[in-house]
Amino acid sequence: MRPFSRIRTASIVGAVTFAVVASACTAAPAMAPVPATAVAVVSDPAQTSSATLPAPSESSPSTPTTTTAPSTGAPTTPPTLLAAGATGDQVRELQARLKQLKHYPATVDGVYSDATAKAVMDFQTTKNLAATGSVDQLTWDSLLATTKVPTAEDLAGRLIPGPALLAQGSTGAKVRELQARLKQLGRWSGDVTDTYGTKTSSAVKGYQTKRGLPVTGEVDQRTMDRIWSQTRKPTTDELNNVSPVPVAGAPTASGLDPRCLVGRVICASKTTRKVVWVIDGVPVLSLDARFGRTSLPTSEGSFRIYLKSRNHWSKKYDASMPLALFFNGGEAVHYSPEFASIGYGGVGSHGCVNTRDRAKMTVLFDQARLGDRVVVYR
Repeated sequence: MRPFSRIRTASIVGAVTFAVVASACTAAPAMAPVPATAVAVVSDPAQTSSATLPAPSESSPSTPTTTTAPSTGAPTTPPTLLAAGATGDQVRELQARLKQLKHYPATVDGVYSDATAKAVMDFQTTKNLAATGSVDQLTWDSLLATTKVPTAEDLAGRLIPGPALLAQGSTGAKVRELQARLKQLGRWSGDVTDTYGTKTSSAVKGYQTKRGLPVTGEVDQRTMDRIWSQTRKPTTDELNNVSPVPVAGAPTASGLDPRCLVGRVICASKTTRKVVWVIDGVPVLSLDARFGRTSLPTSEGSFRIYLKSRNHWSKKYDASMPLALFFNGGEAVHYSPEFASIGYGGVGSHGCVNTRDRAKMTVLFDQARLGDRVVVYR
């Protein structure tokens, strides 16, 4: 937005004649007129002209005169630059700057509405300015001084898609990695490929819709950064569609919670008292499990592993928690020496999911990664 120019007042300094005024007792001699130069100050800086008033002629009267300054009258109101009813890019910039200061919660649309007027009044109040709801030069200068230049997205009032890095027709290893990462998020099923087709575009659109990104079906830098930040680097097997091999004795997927059948999930059932390690719908490992006691029940729901601690010690309960996979605050799936010793005869854990086969728990600990899901259910 081009900065608004200040209003300048033109003034002319004219010839001034001084005189000594006679008192009631003594007449004082008059002073001769003194010529002065007048300079005109114009409101447009581009027009820098000057004028000189003529000196009094020899025939001018020598009687002194007094120059009276024009009366200012009532205080003048500063000119309004923007007010209710205005539209356009200048209003967009006004709204965008007010939004930076949390005065304008609505969408930037370039229309000076009641919401815009209220935001201006709020700003003027905080700056001890006349709360008129209209923008004069003082308000605008103060706003510029307390905000940064709005970006193109700020002025548009929405996110603007960037150049496509991957789109329909793209091929190669990056497309394969994209599909593998979308698979981790539950937005891709089946084998991953090197081709970006309609299926990939649809999966990307679904992700963009949920995350509040511009829905294009193409991967720009913002979309890629989001997907990559929410997923881990796919394994070689995942990139080459190598299915996991179930461990001998592992259960079938029948009876598992549906949330356990997509991606990498530690599936913990309170009913069966089992922990099942599932990869892409294939159960690969099963362990006996013990859950929290009545007073400290294990939380139910879908979580993600946020911490791995191989030789953890609980300071709160002064107890060993080997091979701990933390998923919800202090709750973790871990090997329990007590559970291994007394089985289900105890009162239960302090809220964790205990296992009692150290060898199997070591396999699970080594295979599980940060970000893998943990689903606890009845």
